[in-house]
Amino acid sequence: MEATELAVKGAFVFAPQIFADPRGVFLSPHLGSVFTQTLGYPLFPAAQTSYSVSRRGVVRGLHYTATPPGTAKLVSCPHGRVLDLVLDARIGSPTFGRWDSVVLDSRDFKSVYLPVGVAHMFVALEDDTVMSYVLSTEYVFENEQALSPLDATLGLPIPTDVEPILSDRDRTAVTFAQADKAGLLPRYETCAEIEAGFRLAAGRGIRPS
Repeated sequence: MEATELAVKGAFVFAPQIFADPRGVFLSPHLGSVFTQTLGYPLFPAAQTSYSVSRRGVVRGLHYTATPPGTAKLVSCPHGRVLDLVLDARIGSPTFGRWDSVVLDSRDFKSVYLPVGVAHMFVALEDDTVMSYVLSTEYVFENEQALSPLDATLGLPIPTDVEPILSDRDRTAVTFAQADKAGLLPRYETCAEIEAGFRLAAGRGIRPS
């Protein structure tokens, strides 16, 4: 497995080794040793796993969790194809306001790790695309924040050959500048403290609070 850091500090793409034969393929989308070597701590204990199924053109995001409590995520695309995007929403981060993107699909089976405070979005490029999420905290509606994926100042690379399909919440979400002005964005130091808790919890064999 190979790990590559994205333009957003602390966000990584993991590419597994794929073993193919006449029957199909076999792969391991997560290896604890590689994750720990890359991040400095093992994958957080999964508080929730989720799937979404989307038709071509669906845009989900930009979403992040208010911090605290904050949520780290490991996302992958076991079926279909997406343009996956991460945006650094952490005030004080050396890459604050920067975004990066990667194609996730059921051919390369890559996954993306999003540290606490980093916003996530994807565009489904095929019908019946499935996205898998592993979350460090359970979803609580009141804690979830949304930024406009159509914010012109961000210039996100939504493909021009698809008609974006958005939820009402995402269509009316605030811009990045509006969220910053309203004090809705997380602070880098707080996010780092939560991630430090992953290390402590791993050493004690308990779930981080």
